[in-house]
Amino acid sequence: MTPAPTSDAVAERLRAVQEQYDRGEPIDALVALVRAEGLTPAQRREIDREVLVGPLGLRLDAAAKRGPARRRQAIDVLRPYLAEVDPKVKRDLPVGRRVACHLIETRDPGELADSDALTKLAAAAAEPSRRVRKGLRWYADLPVEVGDQSLLRLRAADLVPVTQIDDISWTGNRLRITGHAYIAGLSVRSGRFNRATVVLRGPRWLPRVTLKTRRVYRPEATHAAREPGCNYDWAGFTAELNPLSLRWRAGLRAVARGAKRVLRRRHTVQDTTTWRAEIVIWSRAARARGVLRGPAIGRTERPAGLRVRPRWWVRPVWTSDKALQVVLQPTRAELTGVRLDGDTIEITGFLPGRPVNRGKARVGGHRMSADFTPVDDGTRFSLALAVQTVMNAEARRLWVEPKGDPAAAVMLEGAEETRLLLGDREITVQGDRRDRVVISGHRVLPVITAAEWHDESLTLAGRYPDPDPGPRDLVLRHRGGLTIRVPLERDGDRFTVTLSPGAMPRFGWAVPLAEGTWNISVAPPGKYGPAMVPARFDHPGLDVLDEEPRTIGGRVYRFVATRFDVPVLVAAEDRPGDERSAAGLWALSRTFYPAERARPLRDATVYVSFDGRSYSDNPRAVYEERLRRGDEGEHIWVVRDGAFVPPGSRELGLGDGVVPTVVREGSREHYEALARARYIVANQFLPQWFRTREDQVCVQTWHGTPVKHIGRDQAHMKREPRPPVWHRQAVEVRGWDLLVSQSPWASSVLRKAFGYEGEILECGYPRNDVLVSGDRDALAAAIRRRIGIPDGKRVILYAPTFRDYDRRNASVRLDLAEAKRALGDDHVVLVRGHMMQAFPHVLSHDGFAFDVTTYPDTADLLVIADVLVTDYSSVMFDFVATGRPVVLFTPDLAKYRSSRGLYLDLESQRPGPRLETSAEVVEALRNIGPVTAKLADRYAAFTRTYAPHDNGKATARLVEHVFSS
Repeated sequence: MTPAPTSDAVAERLRAVQEQYDRGEPIDALVALVRAEGLTPAQRREIDREVLVGPLGLRLDAAAKRGPARRRQAIDVLRPYLAEVDPKVKRDLPVGRRVACHLIETRDPGELADSDALTKLAAAAAEPSRRVRKGLRWYADLPVEVGDQSLLRLRAADLVPVTQIDDISWTGNRLRITGHAYIAGLSVRSGRFNRATVVLRGPRWLPRVTLKTRRVYRPEATHAAREPGCNYDWAGFTAELNPLSLRWRAGLRAVARGAKRVLRRRHTVQDTTTWRAEIVIWSRAARARGVLRGPAIGRTERPAGLRVRPRWWVRPVWTSDKALQVVLQPTRAELTGVRLDGDTIEITGFLPGRPVNRGKARVGGHRMSADFTPVDDGTRFSLALAVQTVMNAEARRLWVEPKGDPAAAVMLEGAEETRLLLGDREITVQGDRRDRVVISGHRVLPVITAAEWHDESLTLAGRYPDPDPGPRDLVLRHRGGLTIRVPLERDGDRFTVTLSPGAMPRFGWAVPLAEGTWNISVAPPGKYGPAMVPARFDHPGLDVLDEEPRTIGGRVYRFVATRFDVPVLVAAEDRPGDERSAAGLWALSRTFYPAERARPLRDATVYVSFDGRSYSDNPRAVYEERLRRGDEGEHIWVVRDGAFVPPGSRELGLGDGVVPTVVREGSREHYEALARARYIVANQFLPQWFRTREDQVCVQTWHGTPVKHIGRDQAHMKREPRPPVWHRQAVEVRGWDLLVSQSPWASSVLRKAFGYEGEILECGYPRNDVLVSGDRDALAAAIRRRIGIPDGKRVILYAPTFRDYDRRNASVRLDLAEAKRALGDDHVVLVRGHMMQAFPHVLSHDGFAFDVTTYPDTADLLVIADVLVTDYSSVMFDFVATGRPVVLFTPDLAKYRSSRGLYLDLESQRPGPRLETSAEVVEALRNIGPVTAKLADRYAAFTRTYAPHDNGKATARLVEHVFSS
């Protein structure tokens, strides 16, 4: 007999469908699993609703973009399935899915597959601003013809509130909630016809709580919105809660629950009552209701509670999915002491109320015995934990279970937190953001106890009782992989460190922290990975932590504690709202930029290197050559995220004639510069909004002779219909006036890859002139000092390119430990990861390996390298100008060739040995002289073919060709 489906049947089925979707199973396999037997009609309706919005809908969108054949396949599979789906389920889908289902069921399959209707629907799903009102109802403005207009009517699934909570605080004895909320796609330009009400919904039959709410002016809502055509300036709101409204409702619930327990001959128990927060929005004849969610980072993530009477608290809390709840919570058990006794941790606490004689305790999911002793006004309890059971445990909550009563979470309730040190490990007994006691065992963690700003610097102080007294660095790590280290000053178990976020050290330069969130940890000098210990912020200091932003040098910095006690440093450019909002950027590109293009040109040159991320490459060489020639015209550098400060003629030792203009990438000045400068020198694609004027000269130097397929030669660029990026590149390429090439071979590859029909200048790469310049030795000595390479060391540069199939999980494939053993102390290895690769950090190996991934200019590294180890990177074409050895380390050649494609046959067209294992590479490096001598003829032929013009005069040839009048 087949068992009836359980309550988990829907969740299990959805999980299985999602797993098949993640594995890339075909759409017919997904449909077969969805329609499998074993579900009730109600469960089937729930499954159908979820998969049509999720996996099946997403698979349909993907098929719609991949041509008629894939569309027809999806239509043939979905059509019989949709015929069996409950019409109410299809009617309540989001409008894009609803219309797609209607077309599949009613249109001729062949005609629908050959048309672009499904493709347009998939693209329109990301444009909630395309909405129109007819009478008192709202409809979607979709780019397809639909006979039944009721299909376009926006329903509950389409009118979803977008919310963010910026502050939750107590004003007197009232809870004030401040934030913004709006219906995506419906502008809120004034307070008229615009209401928002915060409602707290409690358990079952309890009356809901309606908070006093009013709308306020908050343009930040518009700046943060994703819809370019919408204005949400009046989407702000404030709501206030009087805890008394919760107390009497909780009292009613307590009476009802207490009566039930008495009838069952059990003792009454104080209980927590939880209300979930929702927001109801009426805006321009539309109504939407949704969960109130989205705390701003910092203090809002850890709202304080209010004691309404002894051992009773009202606490606003956040769920794991960032939804707001308000709880009225009694303290049924509180901590009184923690003591280490040999190999045992003794924990004591107190249960107020009636006496209890028996019961258990629980740490996480592990139940254990506990002693209960009745005293006046309650019961004292104690339990003993073996140190080994919690030594390596994650944070687990402490509970007590009096016999006959529900389990009670043990609360800190004013008791001191405890850290028990056991060598290089510690066991902590602390409170969480809801004051519940949690126990964990881990490595000794550095705890920041104070953070103070002094002008442009931040001083952190704290405790770090690590038994190893050696030096330590504070490590700031960006989620993009960039790290910056600052030495700690240690005094016993105390430490201090001072940071200057606007001028952090990096290879001898001072640069501001890049935009984003920087995590904070501590590690021995040069160590990464497991040696890094995450920092925490001291819990008692959280209430007084200064999390206000500081503006330094046009950038905004905040030191905050997120996820309750995790310290982070947040950096951002100080940009006006119209330069960071979707609406502002739309206006800049569609209105401001065209207006500037209509104005006369200025005699100025804009230089853009890697989207403004560095002062490097061919644009740098062209700029410096022009300054050496005394060009005093206006020179403009685009700088992204404060990454660098371009030097003027004085800093370059060329007199006081030129101070370059700096424009921030994405700023109004950036748009104006690209609209009106006579010359533009770039080394990769420019912004999508840029269009070359007839009287402008756009010089595209590119950033290397390609080994791997680029542009139109990539597999995804050959699909039909052409992807949007194909058309964007085609538009820009038509605006190039000159393309710089390193060789005749490179010219043919670049022309085909970009579909370029204009002028090509085969002058060599300007960036490589420095490799053969007369003052190379002096420059190399300065670069070695900047990186910290001792004199007399032989330098090996390991510079692999990125992998499209493995951007997030890269590893250093060269065995550095083995290289150090084989090559000895007279060698160093510089590891240069690609900017598009999430490259891991390199262990120092006692000064043998250096991570130079973030060094600004690869050309400097080529200057000091004695040997280059690379794979499919264009750097091999540059390095041969030096005449020094090149080793190709290609452990994944077959996979890389099949996934990305190569222009070169690396077996017959290579300047040095091609090896597939780290051991072979190390052996070749150990005998590099004899190994490369055997391939001298091949090396010379490679240089003649692929770098014939890199003789130190490439920049002069380019400048004379473009800028000489």
